[in-house]
Amino acid sequence: MDIRRRNNVSVTGRADGPVLLLAHGFGCDQNMWRLVAPTLAASCRLVLFDYVGSGRADPSAWDERRYSSLEGYAQDVLEICEELDLREVTFVGHSVSAMVGVLAAAKAPQRISRLVMVAPSPRYIDDDDYRGGFSAEDIEELLESLESNYLGWSAAMAPVIMGNADRPELGEELTTSFCATDPDMARVFARTTFLSDSRADLKTVTAATLVLECRQDVIAPLEVGAYIHTAIPGSRLVTLEATGHCPQLSAPQATAEAITDFLRAA
Repeated sequence: MDIRRRNNVSVTGRADGPVLLLAHGFGCDQNMWRLVAPTLAASCRLVLFDYVGSGRADPSAWDERRYSSLEGYAQDVLEICEELDLREVTFVGHSVSAMVGVLAAAKAPQRISRLVMVAPSPRYIDDDDYRGGFSAEDIEELLESLESNYLGWSAAMAPVIMGNADRPELGEELTTSFCATDPDMARVFARTTFLSDSRADLKTVTAATLVLECRQDVIAPLEVGAYIHTAIPGSRLVTLEATGHCPQLSAPQATAEAITDFLRAA
């Protein structure tokens, strides 16, 4: 299979710079990185892609069994790395992709040497003294609503996820991105995302890690960032003065600067 075509891979930036592999979250595609890309591309080589089932990835490559697990998405990442012969990559994962990066780095540490987690969450459901931000009932209701009326769910939830009510164009952009995703594929990715529990996988992380969180985020509250920071010894935690779950759109300059600072220090 043509991996580049399958995942709509694009490469930009400095050919001789350190490699950043930018991975989008649920309901999104590589276009979500466009506001941080110019700053990062000035000093880095950027590799962008779409997961199968998202953006302009090849829909014929969809396999429900494979993508019913985060392992399937991690396999996409590793196959892209192998296709482009990428080594010592900094994996920049937004939302659920942060955990995909953890899985990929554990399998191929020679390929992925640094992790940048943007608004990450290893588990969305509260559990004993762990606060993920949602009850089990909340998530089941969310998934039932998504599965019964995906377009309606997207229109209602995207602005909430994005936050920044004073900038409605951001919520509209995320709504458009959600609605462009095939509903059947989105349902699978949603269950894979919101029912995942990757807390144990954090113990496998040996790569230098930056955890980027937003001051206000309904999907990944501050307690989640603190949990990940504690679980990964030596990690750096940066709290952006930003609102919502997509700082690469709502606070692109601050996001790009935090990533750049991390690369300089690594």
